[in-house]
Amino acid sequence: MPIRYETLPQRRAIIDRRTVGDALAALPDADSAAMRQSATPLLKAALDAGRTEIAGRLAAHPSRGIETAAAYAYLTDQILRLIFDFTTQRIYPLSNPTASERITLVAVGGYGRGEMAPFSDIDITFLTPWKQTGWVEQVIESMLYTLWDLGLKIGHSSRSLDDMVRMAKADLTIRTALLEGRYVWGDQPLYAEASARFDREVVAGTARAFVAEKLEERNARHQRMGDSRYVVEPNLKEGKGGLRDLHALFWIGKYAYRVPAVADLVDAGLLTREELRRFQKAENFLWAVRCHLHLVAGRAEERLTFDVQREVATRMRYADRPGRSAVERFMQHYFLTVKQVGDVTGLFLAHLDETFARKGRRFGLPSVRLRRSLGGYTLDRGRIALPSDDYFQQDPARLLEIFALADRHAVEIHPQAMRAAGRDAKLITAAVRNDPRANAWFLDVLTSKRDPETVLRWMNEAGVFGRFVPDFGRVVAQMQFDMYHHYTVDEHSIRAIGLLSRIERGTLEEDHPLASGILQRITSRRVLYCAVLLHDIAKGRGGDHSVLGAEVAETLCPRFGLTAAETETVAWLVRWHLLMSATAFKRDLSDFKTILDFAEKVQSMERLRLLLVLTIVDIRAVGPGVWNGWKRQLLADLFEAAEEVLRLGHKQKGRRERVQAKQAALDTALGWEIDRFASLVRRFPESYWVAEPVEMLIANARLVAEADAQGLPLSIGATADADRGATLVTVYAADHPGLFYRIAGAIHLAGGSIIDARIHTTRDGMALDNLLVQDPFGRPFDDAGQLQRLVRAIEDALANRHRLADRLAAKPVARTRAEAFDIAPAVFVDNKASNRYTVVEVNARDRPALLNALAHALFQAKLTIHSAHIATYGERAVDVFYLTDLVGDKLASPARIKTLERLLLEAAGGGAPVKKAA
Repeated sequence: MPIRYETLPQRRAIIDRRTVGDALAALPDADSAAMRQSATPLLKAALDAGRTEIAGRLAAHPSRGIETAAAYAYLTDQILRLIFDFTTQRIYPLSNPTASERITLVAVGGYGRGEMAPFSDIDITFLTPWKQTGWVEQVIESMLYTLWDLGLKIGHSSRSLDDMVRMAKADLTIRTALLEGRYVWGDQPLYAEASARFDREVVAGTARAFVAEKLEERNARHQRMGDSRYVVEPNLKEGKGGLRDLHALFWIGKYAYRVPAVADLVDAGLLTREELRRFQKAENFLWAVRCHLHLVAGRAEERLTFDVQREVATRMRYADRPGRSAVERFMQHYFLTVKQVGDVTGLFLAHLDETFARKGRRFGLPSVRLRRSLGGYTLDRGRIALPSDDYFQQDPARLLEIFALADRHAVEIHPQAMRAAGRDAKLITAAVRNDPRANAWFLDVLTSKRDPETVLRWMNEAGVFGRFVPDFGRVVAQMQFDMYHHYTVDEHSIRAIGLLSRIERGTLEEDHPLASGILQRITSRRVLYCAVLLHDIAKGRGGDHSVLGAEVAETLCPRFGLTAAETETVAWLVRWHLLMSATAFKRDLSDFKTILDFAEKVQSMERLRLLLVLTIVDIRAVGPGVWNGWKRQLLADLFEAAEEVLRLGHKQKGRRERVQAKQAALDTALGWEIDRFASLVRRFPESYWVAEPVEMLIANARLVAEADAQGLPLSIGATADADRGATLVTVYAADHPGLFYRIAGAIHLAGGSIIDARIHTTRDGMALDNLLVQDPFGRPFDDAGQLQRLVRAIEDALANRHRLADRLAAKPVARTRAEAFDIAPAVFVDNKASNRYTVVEVNARDRPALLNALAHALFQAKLTIHSAHIATYGERAVDVFYLTDLVGDKLASPARIKTLERLLLEAAGGGAPVKKAA
């Protein structure tokens, strides 16, 4: 195998083996332990100096990934050779070795390829001809102790030639590691014999099985890592499109074709020269990122997490641009690179398929129906293929037609046709974009009732999507530097289309009963699919992406073939696609003005239906764990309330009827005497009956009745609610200022966080607070012990058994991933959002006990909280409070509002006083 560092410049500046060897040779003779101890500082100094030199070269030339990886392998080789020579010549010299007393040192795995990151493991095999002799055991043990003394992480094995063959046959991992075996030092004839036996006894005749196993291993790894190239905290080694995919490609090519280097895959016909160039470019970039990542983290780290992305981007000299930060530009480059890896891998596997598949079958790929032709295209074992290499050049609109045919007939596209589409995508000019045929084919794919997500992803992988819709091309591989979005913008949009299609087909009816029913009634399918595609298309342009996206929709939709009315609706949906979630999650839906304001913007039932479905798929496509039952409930409540207003022509009589219906249902469930029930109804204001669902009213009534019957000053209920994905905590106590901040602090001390709070006060001065609480992992507390601790913590806080402030201060503050983001806290006071309350919204970086701090600030401001709505978007928390002063009026005084803003900003910022502007 060629050694990558053979062309490394100024190798002696990294380490001069002769100089270090002379220094080791000058050490005085002593016992083995003493000699090893005296050698270690010399080797350590050489190792540290070499690492410093390599790191300095990377800092000066931050994009030289392959050169850096080769330099670390070179340094490791020289250190190992020095240790081997010193051990065999000075510590355990052997004047007359027998045939058994031979040993060769073999680099395997990534080190065998001649590639290492700063903190990579050193994988080595000690090979002997037969069973180890006592001298061989001494040498191996001494070398390992020296390597460990140097602080190196060693993956090692000691094997005879027979052991090597037997274990390689039995274990795919060992076979793969030995496939990349490289001679480092020791007995060369022994290494040559090992290499020959590996080829002859392990590899020969097993190529088909090896390829199949490697493909299966690759697929399993992709599933384990999230099965997407576009997760925003990617694993650049194991993730889809990462270095391991490039390694797997080479392993398969080397095993099946016995080529010693990647460049030889061109002569074997597995890659074109252009594909080899893309392979090498991607490999160089990924190695550069990996080396920078190791140096930033100070350890072997393979995940590009948010807390290191910014620093890696800086080290690699990315700069801010209008609308796009340096880290977002760096990560877009990363995602475009892993897309290239996916393209090259797909084409490579197509060649393997042609070579290894049995006649009429597909190798390592799912079976499909076999046909012979499809329109002007041919079919190769069920996949659409081109009749000639210049088929797209004859009519570039066919670049859209082939995907429409693939969707219509549920067949795959032949990788050679995908290769041609990628090559010819540049033929898509303004003439093709304005071709009615091309637009009709595109719209057919987008609005397909089959599987639009898969075909759109193929179109995106080929580069056709971004060429045909240049606005979409601008968001391909574009990440958003936040913890909320798990995918790049293009991947998020395509996933949202897939979710919409699945809801429409009924496969998600259990998760989305309301949306599934609505989709059967809407008259604007094309509008909805276009809106889902375009809702984020203007991200990264430096302005409000909703407003800019609506302008894009007004231009694109007529081109796609939509009518003026359809275009207007798509533009409206894109403009307001965040309206429903913002209203549902940040506003009090029991406040009728909230519903009126929302309905005034929506104006029609068809828009309301479309907006609900768009909102659902937008949230679910953000990433795993973002959607939950609580969000589903809030959106359904808002939909039903707005539907009532729109159908009744903005009259409030529906509200009264709904309250009466809830009270009747409660009456039936409780079965109380008339006077007793009427007394309960009189104790609560109308807002309580509007805010709470019937099951909550029933639970509240029973808790209140039991507490009153026993004369309890405090009663707390806690039950897990699987549908909402949270624990319902109800606190019934005498109302007094500061009650809510004490409850919030207690819940934090018990390890919980409040996601929603409804705070009610009876007409006779009792507080009834209904809170939804989750554990640190976003799940309900459901263990009996957990629930008991939660209740006890609230009891202790309200009984003032401990100083709450001291306990909160003493609780260790965990370092959260949110600390990687700079979020300036902001406070917005709105006296128009509600007729009865002042609405205050606080935006801040999320942290433990944030809600407690904000609630305490409101207590200091002498304000009453009527409801609190807590939303988190990754690292950003948005907490909204409905407030009055202590006599029940809105905040009207500018001085009080200014004081409130100051107190909340200090609390949101972690307690540091807010500096006044000069």
